[in-house]
This record gives sequence, structure tokens and C-alpha cells, in this order.
Amino acid sequence: MKKTITIIGSGFSALAASCYLAKSGFDVTILEKNKTVGGRARQLVKEGFTFDIGPTWYWMPDVFEKFFGDFDKKPSDYYTLEKLNPAYEVYFDTLSSIEIPDNLPDILAIFEKEEAGSAKHLDLFLKKAKFNYDVAIKDLVYRPGISIVELITPVTIGKVNEFFTTIRTTVRKKIRSSRLRQIMEFPVLFLGAKPSDTPSFYSFMNYADFGLGTWHPKGGMYEVINAMETLAESLGVKIEVNQNVEKINVENGVAKSVISNGEIIHSDIVLSGADYHHTETLLDEYYRCYSEKYWDSKIFAPSSLLFYVGFDKKIDNVSHHTLFFDTDFDVHAEAIYDNPKWPEKPLFYASFPSKTDNIVAPEGKEAGIFLIPIAPGIEDTPEIREKYFQNIISRFETLTNQRVSENIIFKESFCVNDFVNDYNSYKGNAYGLANILTQTAFLRPKIKSKKVQNLYFTGQLTVPGPGVPPSLISGKIVSDLIIKQLSNK
Repeated sequence: MKKTITIIGSGFSALAASCYLAKSGFDVTILEKNKTVGGRARQLVKEGFTFDIGPTWYWMPDVFEKFFGDFDKKPSDYYTLEKLNPAYEVYFDTLSSIEIPDNLPDILAIFEKEEAGSAKHLDLFLKKAKFNYDVAIKDLVYRPGISIVELITPVTIGKVNEFFTTIRTTVRKKIRSSRLRQIMEFPVLFLGAKPSDTPSFYSFMNYADFGLGTWHPKGGMYEVINAMETLAESLGVKIEVNQNVEKINVENGVAKSVISNGEIIHSDIVLSGADYHHTETLLDEYYRCYSEKYWDSKIFAPSSLLFYVGFDKKIDNVSHHTLFFDTDFDVHAEAIYDNPKWPEKPLFYASFPSKTDNIVAPEGKEAGIFLIPIAPGIEDTPEIREKYFQNIISRFETLTNQRVSENIIFKESFCVNDFVNDYNSYKGNAYGLANILTQTAFLRPKIKSKKVQNLYFTGQLTVPGPGVPPSLISGKIVSDLIIKQLSNK
């Protein structure tokens, strides 16, 4: 008789794990709280516009290729990818921006034009970053975070100094232009931490940026979710939506079943792709591995205030991905990490997928997504949301030299309270635990419960960390551990 596995949640990590586990012959069922699959990567469809509610960046295409390749498939079997050129644009002042091209020679030329001699430094930096990428993404991040021994290899021993210096120190040693510094420090924001707290080994994110480029799946990032759902179901995974898991039942230290919508569902293995903290609250307190004090002491990646805006005209002077760095990053970062509060003048990001993709907005109109990184757990009210929308849209108009306020057809918002309500997210965080040195690999919450046999976790609060590619990898790691356990019985 097949072993049964119940998976809580249907985000990237849960879907990935379900595919590996079903391929190995297990009876896999996914229970999703919301009415559609995808976890934080859901969609908003309104008045002919389509928005990705969650992730909008497609980086590290090799990780997606590896995932689908494990099932003798390719991303192109499911969706069409386009490499963006420019990859993104960064505004620093009114009509003063830098566009990042889709190839390294042109990027080097952009740097050299901005600061003489910087191209040579960037080229050397990226050679080291590529080496780190190969070490990290092809090896280290696929390890389960059980002990420090996993990180000790001849290569990492030789790079130990890069774990104790920061991205900021490394970048600023050779680059003087504040604009170029901000561009080089930007990629580590995907790890949910400040450049001043991120080990320089994580320069591999710069190689992901400049070396591998930024891509767009036609139809949006949700097409990746659709692809993974199709793959999972073809492997026999059963997916049930509108399933609110209320309890994980443990008998004699072994996870035996879950209660969802009042119904007991028996299972040989319980795997949670939901918020780690929330999942432990589904256990009796005795079986929880991490206390409230533990979670409160952790450094979390930011939450976000997001706006999904339909415009009745095309927007000028912006790229598909556009960053607005016209304010002091360190002051904004302090309001996220050091003194949690709403920032007075936040940096923000805007995505206009309809610049690339004509199916996400009606003809002649524009779909806009605006994001402000904020501290998790801060006050969230309609009045605050509106205040900050007016803040960024006013600056947007000034920086890009155009009026757009009167061209808004509608806007929807998503913030701390929604992350809590929709995803049971701890303090409404958007990205999980920040990937700083003291929260890396074996120092993150464990994939396998230490107190409950047959209970596992996957996703952004465990290894390897935040982001879509790491979530795919997390699904692979946890499924390998489960397969190993069940095959030994």
C-alpha cells in the first residue's frame, strides 16, 4: 500500500516537493487554504488586467530548468520566456536613470560611462561572483541544513573571509559612484537583508543579475505556478483548495493526521509549506520546537505595501522593472530593521509587465504594480495605505516627468494585514527570514521537526532561504529527506 503524504500549502516549495514525492511513488495530497493554488504567488484579474500578487522577478533560470529537467521536462513545455532588455531601470533623480542592459559587455560599458575604471572592477567582481554562484547554487544550497559540516568544503574553507566581510564593504572598496554602488548592492535585497549585513559570499546574486539576466514568463509569474500544478497533477498529486488546516495531530511523538475544515485526514507524513511559525501553532505546545521568544528574536525580511493599478493609457519613461532610489537607502533600511516604523520617504519599486506582455492589460492601457518594503508587524490601516500611495505616485510623476494620477482606472492594495490573513504570515512578513550570517543554512529553522516524527517543513523560513528559486530548491531538499526516510522502512 502506498505511503500517504499530506502537504499543507501550495506555494512554490510545496508544489515542487509534491512533484518529487509523487514521482517516487507516494500518494500525495496538497491542502491549500485559499481558493487558488500558488501560496504567495497568486493572481489578481480585474477589468481585463492581470497582476502577479506575489513575485514578479524571474531570476536564476537555470534553477527552473533543473527543476523541470528532473521530470524530463523543460520550462518551454509549459510557458514562454523572454529575456528583458533592459533588465531593469533605476531612477535616482528627475529623468535621471540608468538602464541595465541584458548582456555583460553593455553593462560594463554603462559602468565605465558612469565612472572611469569601474568596468575593470566590476568584471573582476563578477568573475568571483560567478565562482560563488557555481559553488552555492550547484552544491551548497541543495544541502539540508542539518549541521555546519555541510558548509565545510575545500572551496568554502578558502573563501571563509567572504563570510565575515559584507557585500557593502566589498562593493565600496573599489566603486566610488553612489549610483553604481546602489545598483550593485540591490540584488541582495532579494535575500531579505541589508547589504551591510549580508556576507560578501552572497555576491553570487550579482552574477544572477548581470550574468544570467532578468526574464519574464508570458502571462506573468503565475504561469510558473500553472506549470507546476499541471506537472504535479500529471504525476498523480491531488490538490484541494479552500482547505483550512486547523490542527496537526500527534500521537506518542508521531504526526498521524491533520484536521482540515473539521475533517480528520490521516497521513504517514505531514509536510508543511505554510508559514513555519503558524504551522507550529497547529501543534500542542509541547511539540513545538521554537518558542515565541525565538521567533521574536529573529531578523525577518521585510513585509510590503503593494498596489495593483490599472491605467487607462500607456506609461512613459519606465521599463518593465523600474526601481526608484531617489531617497536614502540607509534611512529607509533603519525603519525596517533597526527601528521598525513607517519610513518617511521610502524607496519603491514599480513593475509594468504590460511593457513586455500584451496579454496582461487591455490594448492601449498599462498594468502597474508598486511595492514599498516595510517592517513586518507595523500598523496597517486604509488611511496609511492611501497616504503612502499618494507619496509614491507624486514622486513617480515628478521623477518620470508625467501625470498619471487622473489616468487610474482602479487600484487594489495588499499589506501586512493581508499577509497575515491570507498566508498566516508571521508579523505579516513577505519574504521570510533574512539571509544574514547568523540565519544561514544550519542556523535556520530545521526542515525536519526535532520533536515530532514524520513532520517536515519547506519554504522561505527554512533552508535555503527566501526567493522563488530557493523555494524550488527547498522542495527538492525536503522531498529527498522524506524519500530517504520512507525507503529505509
